[in-house]
This record gives sequence, C-alpha cells and structure tokens, in this order.
Amino acid sequence: MTDFKQKLRGFFTDSSLFRRIYIIDLFFTNIAFLQIPAYVLLVFLFIWGVCLSVYNQRHNNTFFKLRFGIWIGAFLAVTVFSMLINFSQTFLFSLLMLLHVVMCFFLFYGMHTEPEFDYRIELYHIAKFIIYATTVMNIIGITCLMFGFKFEWYWIKFTVYENRFTGCYVNPNLLGFISVVSIFCCHILSKGHFMRRIAEKIPEPGIRKIWIVACLATNAFSLILCDSNASLVLALGYAIVYIVYMFFADKAGLSPSKIILKITALFLVGVFLTGSALMFRTICQEGFSVVVSKTTSVVDLLLGKTESELVQEELTPEQREQLEKDKITFSHENKNIDSGRKKLWLESINLFKLSPIIGISNGNIVLYSAEYSNGALEYSYHKSDLHNGFLTILVSTGVIGFVLFGIFGFRFAKHSAQHLFLQKKTYRDDVYPGLFAFLFAYLIFACFEKALLYDISFMVVWFWLIMGYMSCYITKFEPTLESQYLFHGKRLRRVTRTML
Repeated sequence: MTDFKQKLRGFFTDSSLFRRIYIIDLFFTNIAFLQIPAYVLLVFLFIWGVCLSVYNQRHNNTFFKLRFGIWIGAFLAVTVFSMLINFSQTFLFSLLMLLHVVMCFFLFYGMHTEPEFDYRIELYHIAKFIIYATTVMNIIGITCLMFGFKFEWYWIKFTVYENRFTGCYVNPNLLGFISVVSIFCCHILSKGHFMRRIAEKIPEPGIRKIWIVACLATNAFSLILCDSNASLVLALGYAIVYIVYMFFADKAGLSPSKIILKITALFLVGVFLTGSALMFRTICQEGFSVVVSKTTSVVDLLLGKTESELVQEELTPEQREQLEKDKITFSHENKNIDSGRKKLWLESINLFKLSPIIGISNGNIVLYSAEYSNGALEYSYHKSDLHNGFLTILVSTGVIGFVLFGIFGFRFAKHSAQHLFLQKKTYRDDVYPGLFAFLFAYLIFACFEKALLYDISFMVVWFWLIMGYMSCYITKFEPTLESQYLFHGKRLRRVTRTML
C-alpha cells in the first residue's frame, strides 16, 4: 500500500509528465470529433496544474529561482491589482486567466528551476507525438477532401470551412499553426547532435524517415490549402530567422564588407522566399482546386451519379452561378487582407482609453466593449479576443503591465541571442537555433492571432513550452559564454549573469 501511495504521489508531482499530457490534450481540443472530451479532460488537468504549481513553489522554491522572476512577479501583481480595481461579474474569468498565466510562468517557462530535469527527453517525446498525430490527421483530411467528403454539423465544418481546407481540425487557422509546428518538429528531430544525446538515454530507434517525409509533405499541403496568412508569416519568419543565424554564426569574426554582403544576401533571400511562397501557394490552390473537382466527378461516376457536365446543361443560369460559388478554391471568402481584424484593433483603442495605466483586466474585454464602446467584441469564437497578443496584454494590464512584461521579454531575448553568438562552440547541429527562430517568428505571428498569453489553447501553451526549453539551455550553458570578435575587435562581450 505504501508503494502504491508513493507511485501515485510520484505521478501527480511529476511536472514533466504533466506538461506532456497537458500539451497533448490541448492538441486534441483542436480536433473536430475529439474537442468535447478533450475539454472535459482539460478541466481536471487544469486543476492538477494549479496544484502542481503550488507544490513546486513549496518544494523547489520556483518563483525565487526563476530567471528574471522579479519582472514576472511585478507583472502578476499588476494583473491582480487590475482585477480588483475592475471587479465585475467576469471576475471569475479573470481569475481563471490569472491561474493560467501562473501555470505558463511556473510550470512551462519555469521548468529550468526543476532539479535534475532533462529537457531533451521531454522535447523529443512531444515532438515525436506531434509528427505522428498530425501526419495521421492530415492523411485522413486530405483523403476525404479528394473524395469530396465534407459536411457541417453544429460547429464542425469537416474538411472545408468557408472555402478553406480545415481537414479534421475545427478551424483553418489552427490547422495552419499546427502545420508549422509539425514542420518545426521535423526540423529539430533531424539535428544530429540532439538525436545522439537522445540515443544515449533512450534505448529505442529514432523516428523513421518515412514519417518525417510524410509529415513534411502533408503539413506543407495543409498549410497551403488552409490559406492562413498568419501561419504563413510564422513559417516564413522561422525560415528567415534560422537563415540569419546560419549566416552570422561565424566564430572567426566579421569584417564590415562581410556584414554588408551578408545583409544584402539575406534581404534578397527574404524577398525570394516571400515571393516564392505566395506564388507557390496560389498555384497549388488553383491546381488542387481542379484536382478536387476532377476526383469528385470520378467518385460521382463510380457511385452511379450523373456526369457533372450533363448536370450543368440542365441547370438554370442562377443554379450554375451558385455552383460556381460553391466550388472550392481554398482562398479566403473575405477578401480583406486583415480578415476583419482591423475592426477589433480599433476597438482596442477605445478599451485602452478606459484605463490606460493599469488596464481593464482580461475578463472585462468583451463586457466593456458592449457597455462602454462600440460592441465590436462578443462572446463568440472569432470576436472574443483582440486577435493581437500584444494589444490584449496592453488593454488587460495597461501601460504598467505591458512595460513589465516587455522588460521580461527583452531580457530573455537578450540572453537568448547571446547564447546564439557568444558560445565557444556552434549550435548548428543542435536544436537551440530552431527554438530561437520559432519564438522570434511567433512574436510576429502574435500580432495577428489569439496568442502570447491570455488564451488557454495549444497555440499559447506551445509558445511557453518552447520558451521553457530555451530557458533550460540558457541556464545550463551560461558559464560557457565568451567575448565575440566583431570588426576584428572585441565589441560583443558576455554579461555577468544576474539572478532576477
């Protein structure tokens, strides 16, 4: 009985196990037919996470060991103060978001405070799951799309949502984000140094190449067909930042002429990648639209239905026009480049004016929009958030909270960049540059989506998970930082670590 209690206690106090289960469950909240049971399970996992945060604080002294913890503590204090000053009927929702924020800081970003924690093993298992799960879901979705299988049932828009491919997911933008995450996971599992370190501790073979190829192919198709502009920005940002690192991770020093040459080359590469991605997406969408139309006609013939050409001859002009409208082209029905976000961003200005210093508290955003502003926000999936992570923090916690969060982010970014360029050895064959590139690209992505902090979703928690892995690298390899030669003189120097 004692052994059972110890095992049970060990299970519920295992932060790494919690993170794996929590992020996997959040992943399944994006799958159409698994969303409800995943959210039911999420309630219990959330309670577990809150209790685990308290446990880690008591046993590991998490808060006082957090890197840059003073800024996190100040931000949380402003958040609580804003909640109390703006007390309303949505106080419980604001409290829920506060607990979520604490979990993001303590359990995910704060994983570097856990004693004897091997972040590589956890990262490997999660990345492996993402590759397997997304590949299977994409194969199912693309196959159903090819055979013209689609339907709508309540909130589920299977395979096609507003003329965009959504597959097995509940929304095309979520599909786009997860596709980029999957490609990122394929990239990091291709790193030789990382996989060799994993092989030393896990007596099992790595993921097979056929899964890597299938994952890359299906997720690239899904990213193109879902037509998510924000996800495309995330993918391009990741690629460009990683290329920047590869260009400038030169331990021999850089002369002015080399820097000018590399900056020019990077600009041209960025323009080429952006233009090529947009052109390739347009060509693929049009081509796949024709393919889907043809395969659907073949299926109709196999099922004994009338040929589509003969059907069209019997249709009235109005029916033919409607048939053309129903044709899947995999592009936005809303032709505005902002996809309606501009209205939400303008609303944020009015909400910010209500309490610019300490904010209105996150739970009051929709409420105050209806009571004191234009009512552009409402309790629905598309209009319950400002669709800009930075604006959401600014409106929720005011200038003070935004500045405190910004200082924390700036200090973390500064130390992260130092570890890219001030190391005695290169990270080219490890995952650290990939983690850095993804986080940097995510900050751009957060300008267009419900991201960064105030949303209990796979999208937000994934950001803090990756940030936690980076914090483990920073903490472990801090002593190996050195001075770097720039213009053949010591200009970049390491900064003495301060535990804040």
